[in-house]
Parts: sequence; structure tokens; C-alpha cells
Amino acid sequence: MYTLSPLACARLSRLPKLPVVWEGDRRPIAHGMLSAFGYDSEVEENDASDCIIWVDGTEGVLRAVSIVPADTGPEAVARTLLQAMEHPQGAMPPARPHKLVVRDREIQFFLRGALQNLDVAIDHTAHLPLIDDIFDSLEQQEMVAEPELPEGWQEILNKLAQDMWDVSPWNELSDHHIITITLNRWELDTLYVSVLGMLGMEYGLLLYRSEESLKKFRETALMKGRSTQQMQQAFLSQDCLFLNFELFEDEEDTPPIALPWMKAAPSAVEPDFGSIHPLEGLRHGLEVEEAAALRVSLTALHKFFSAHERALSKAVFPTLSANYTLPDPLDGSSISVTVATHPQLTQTLEDMDAEVSDDGIAPDLSLFPTFRDDYIPEGALILLTHFPASVLNGWRELRHYYGAEHQPPLVNEVPMVVIQTSRPKAKKLAEQLQSAQAVTAVCFNPGRDPMTGEQFHLGLLQTGDGEFHLFVEFSEEDPEERRIVQNWHKWQDTYGDRCVVMIASGVTGAFRGKPGVRESVAFFETRSRTPADLSLPPLQMTYALDWE
Repeated sequence: MYTLSPLACARLSRLPKLPVVWEGDRRPIAHGMLSAFGYDSEVEENDASDCIIWVDGTEGVLRAVSIVPADTGPEAVARTLLQAMEHPQGAMPPARPHKLVVRDREIQFFLRGALQNLDVAIDHTAHLPLIDDIFDSLEQQEMVAEPELPEGWQEILNKLAQDMWDVSPWNELSDHHIITITLNRWELDTLYVSVLGMLGMEYGLLLYRSEESLKKFRETALMKGRSTQQMQQAFLSQDCLFLNFELFEDEEDTPPIALPWMKAAPSAVEPDFGSIHPLEGLRHGLEVEEAAALRVSLTALHKFFSAHERALSKAVFPTLSANYTLPDPLDGSSISVTVATHPQLTQTLEDMDAEVSDDGIAPDLSLFPTFRDDYIPEGALILLTHFPASVLNGWRELRHYYGAEHQPPLVNEVPMVVIQTSRPKAKKLAEQLQSAQAVTAVCFNPGRDPMTGEQFHLGLLQTGDGEFHLFVEFSEEDPEERRIVQNWHKWQDTYGDRCVVMIASGVTGAFRGKPGVRESVAFFETRSRTPADLSLPPLQMTYALDWE
């Protein structure tokens, strides 16, 4: 058994000793209760957890709490106790109690041995009233049920969600193409529907309760210089119902893809329904009236998308309207529902997008070239560096150095992109790039996460066949990653636009991060280009919906 060292005892003995009694206990904790202590229950969901808590029973205040894996030894109880003494929660001063009270005999005996030189009495009791009250309160909160929908409603909603997934409106509509649903029921007049999916980070529908809420969120999402916290607050300030699809991918099945940064089609999807309100925040449980509104809205939208798929796929967003008579899920009465496109609001949102672009012109997505992310092996190490021209000019004589024909010798320093992986994967990558007619350009293009607003620098290799290959993503919000990209541009300004792409092996060996000519598998001499040189607009991630 461990005991406190003399130095630790001396340090703790200097704390003022108060005539108070502290209660301490260790109890299993349900995963849903973790958030009450500031822990992410999703992170811990596969592991049993215990809560260790120390409270001042005399003053009635919490001193310290910690969440530990259930198989952690009793030493964690002592660590939390020392935290309660030296670094208590809140504004309480450091102190040690006159007496400790626990209900677990094993904890009592352990603490008596571990703290034997600290002059603190440690007693046993069958009940700890204050801690019992704390856990009773947490359990009651956990037991508060979300609103229960009538029997069979969840299955109906899931079926409607599956119908929406099958019709896939995001194949034709972007998130600024707005559809209105006029209900005039359940305190909802008109819903403004934004379709998520064409940009690919999320699939689903946002059904805004007001045009104002839609515009306000859009303005914040496009605002330059906003922080992550501002974006999160804007997200929670929306006023909408939502249907999102959670995608589950089979990691063993990753077929080649053909459009921007794209992953394989999901092997399964699961619908997620809920509500966002400025005062309530995000809520997954639906009130029965909200569920009824979603049932009617999804039914009407499915009919509308199925009937007008061809018209909605045209380049110009059309003016369309349709009326449907549907049953009220609550009382069976008939409801007249109008679904219509809203070209005027769509144009307003497009104009907002255009205002934040550098040239004031919104990019035409139909002009996108082909992008791929299936060439670069997973786990590859990406380095941006530069080499003396004298070294590279010597390497130009190697058989696996490409692109030097009819080019003058290199001068000064030469920027280099290094892609280091295992030798088999490096050989395969080099062969793929050769088959694609070698590397003709290196470019860093701006990218954006449409949901969080996070900005990226997307490293692209253009090959001779005209395709672009994503090799790295650098976050604009990460100072180190931003510095790496800035250095690359600085080297280009200093040394010119000539650069080299090196494919190297040895990612797991002694030369990880510092490959030399012995680790090289291929060199591609090329040019660094700007997005304007290559006519590239800002890009956004998406999934490839390939069900074959």
C-alpha cells in the first residue's frame, strides 16, 4: 500500500485545519450523467465509469469530483481527496478537514493507511446524506424522459426519412435553394427548407420556422473573421426543425471516387430528428406537434421532389408550386399543404455568398474539374520543405526523377512537397501519378466546412490528365498549420515557381520525416500555381453517392 511521502505530508499539514467533516464516496455512474460533470458521454460510452466525490458536509459544498474508469484502483480516491484539499472547486480556499466520513469499508481502511501521518480522522457511516442527495438529483435528471411519441410514430418518421434519402434532393439542390412549406397548423405558418448534402459534410433538411432565422444564420456563417465560438453560438441560435442522416461507412470498401474530397458511399444511414431554438438550444426529442409537422412536411416534400425532379435539376432555379391534401396525424382531419420554390429568397442567399468572394462572383459549380483523394495513402506523412538546387540537380540524373527534360538546371533553393509512406504504397502512388501523365502543378486552394465555417488550405497535385489530387488539408485556425502554408508561399516568392514532389518510403523507420535519396521512390519536377492560374474556385467537402 502506498503512503504519502514525508514531503507531501509536510505540505498538506501547512494547510489550515478546519473543524468540519467531509463526506467522500465512489459510485458507478451512468453514461448519461457524465455531462453533469463536464464529461463527454460519447467518448466514454464503451467504458464503465465511477464517480469519486468529496463534499464538505458541514458547509454543504462540493470540494472535488473526478470520473475514472471502473477498474481504477483506490489510489484515485486519495488523489481526488488531495485535490479537494489543495485545489478545491469554485472559490473555496485550500484546507484540510478535521474528519473524513466514508461509507465503504475498503476506502476507509485504504485512506487510514495512506494518510496515517496527516492527522485526519477517518470514520465509517452507513449513509452519506449530502452525497446521496447529489446522486439522487442526477439520477432524477437522467430519468426525465424525452417526450414520448404515440406508438408507431417513430417507425413512420424513419420510413419517411428513408423515402427522403432515396429521392436524394441534394443531388439537385444546394443549401441556398429554398423550398417553402405552408402548413398553418401547430403554431407553424411557413417552414423554409434548406437541403444539406450537395456540399457533403452533412445530409439532411433544415426546416426554419422563419425567414429571418435562415438569413441570420447564413449571414453569420459567411461572416469573415468569425471565431469557432461565434459559429457555435450562431448554430444554437437557429430556429428550426431538422432531419439529419448519420452515415456509417465500411472502412474495407473504399472505391475510387470522382468528385471533390470525397469518401465512399455510406454502408448504412440512420435518421436523426430534432429541434434547434435560440432559447432551448439543440434538442433531439420531439414534441408530438413537432413530430406531426415533420410527418406532414416530409410527406409533402417527397411528393414535390418526386414530381419535379427534372425541373429542379435545371441550372436556373424554377418557380414551382404544388398543393397537397394530407391527413392530420393527430386527429385525422384533412390539411391543405402548399410546397413551393422560393427563387427570390434563393437569389438573396446567392448574392450573400457572392459578396464574400474575393471577386464578387459566385463560383459556378458546374465548371468544377475532377477531384480525387484516393491516391494519397492513409497514414502518409506530408512535409513541406526546401532543398538546395545543387543537391536536386544531382538527383535529376536518377531514373525515377521525372519532369526534368527540356528544363534548365535548378537554381537557388527549391521548395519540395514530400509524401512519405511505406515502400509498397510509395511505389503504387508513383505508378498512379505516372499513369496520370505525371504532376503538372502544385496548388494550395482555399476550402471551407459549410457547417462550422472552418477554413482550410487544401494541398492539390494536378496531373497531366487534368485531374486534381488532394494530398493535405491545413486548418486556417491552427497557427502552426497556417505558418506552414505561409512558409510555402514565401519560398515561392523568394525562389520562384519551380518545385519538386518527392514520393518516399520509410515512414515507420529511422528516417521518418527526413527521407533522403535512398528512401526516394520518385521525384516529379513541376510548378507551383495559384488557384487563379488553375481557375479553381473555393472548394468544400462532399461524399460520393455511389451505390454500386
